[in-house]
Amino acid sequence: MARRKRALAVVRHDDGEGRPSRRNRLNFFELAYQRIEELLVHCELKPGQFMTMLELQQITGFGRTPVHHAVNRLSADTLIVIRPRHGLHIAPIDLARERMLLALRRDMERFVIRLAADRATLSHRNQAMHIERLLRERRASLTLDEFNHIDRRIDALVLEAAGEPFLVHTLRPLHTLYRRIGYIHHRFMPGQADLSGTIDHHLAILAAVANRRVEEAVKASDALIDYMGEMFTGMEAGIDPRLLDCSIEPLLGA
Repeated sequence: MARRKRALAVVRHDDGEGRPSRRNRLNFFELAYQRIEELLVHCELKPGQFMTMLELQQITGFGRTPVHHAVNRLSADTLIVIRPRHGLHIAPIDLARERMLLALRRDMERFVIRLAADRATLSHRNQAMHIERLLRERRASLTLDEFNHIDRRIDALVLEAAGEPFLVHTLRPLHTLYRRIGYIHHRFMPGQADLSGTIDHHLAILAAVANRRVEEAVKASDALIDYMGEMFTGMEAGIDPRLLDCSIEPLLGA
């Protein structure tokens, strides 16, 4: 009997009162956030879409509490609008606002990348070299979804190497905003499916961090922001507005 009790104690994942442990709850919150963030980036949750909390639970496969926490964070990130008694509204994309915020991201990224290149440990540098090698090997065959997964890893690595937790909460929503812009640009803009330009800019950042070349890292970061600015120029001139806000009625039933 004593052995059986000890075995049960080893495999138990709750807090002894039937509730998931705090660690498991936090893991679920983070996983729910990541899943909803991914749906936003890939426009599976369309900009301008209205939905209920229950629908979001069904789409993600997570329960009410993790989804509720994730939605609250994404609301603070200005990606989801909570409308009491009316459900949720996936925030439409405002190109003018997001282009303006690109200047903020430029300054913040300069600060972060400088810290990351200066503070990168051997582990961080090895990770950067590993991702760099993967990008080079898969350069010709990477899908947009695969690249976005790697891009998320790069952002996380740079923030971890920088070693300042405050920056994570500040930059993470900006990364999501512009990852979604990049997805729409490469997926829906004519002649923009090629990922080689954005891959080259990320390779330059990885190489600079891996070799702890601070000034090169800052220049590579600025070049990536400039590249993103060019995306806005094309999208402002030729994007279907329904991709930015699906609630807009089509013209002539198109």
